[in-house]
Amino acid sequence: MTKRFLSLVAICAIIILANCSRIDQNNDPIIGIWSQSKIASTDNSSKQTIRKEWIFNDVYLGRYHEINGTTITLKTDFKWSKQDDNYTIEYRGLEGKPTEVFIIKNLEDGTYLETKDGGTLAIRE
Repeated sequence: MTKRFLSLVAICAIIILANCSRIDQNNDPIIGIWSQSKIASTDNSSKQTIRKEWIFNDVYLGRYHEINGTTITLKTDFKWSKQDDNYTIEYRGLEGKPTEVFIIKNLEDGTYLETKDGGTLAIRE
C-alpha cells in the first residue's frame, strides 16, 4: 500500500511540475518574414535585385539575410524586443550595423515596418 501511495504522489508531482514550467506562447504581430527589395544597376548596365530579409521568431530572436541576385552575401542572427509600440533590432556579430527602431503600420495595401524617420524598413510577406 505504501509503494502505491508513493507512486501516486510521484506521478502527481511530475504532472504539477510539468504544467508549471510551460512557456507562454508569443503571438506578437512581428513574428514572421519581412523583406525589402531594390533593383540596382551594375557597371555593364544590367540590373540586379538586392533583397534584405528579416525572419522574426517567437523567442525574441531572428535571422537577417542580404541577398544579391541569387547569392546570400550576409547572414546573421539578431535579437528583437518590444516596448510599447516600438520594436528594436540588435544585430549580433555585425560591427557597424546600427540598432534599428521601428513600428508596425497596417494599411489597406499591406503591413510594413516604419522607421523612426518615416521610411519603410520592410513589408510583410
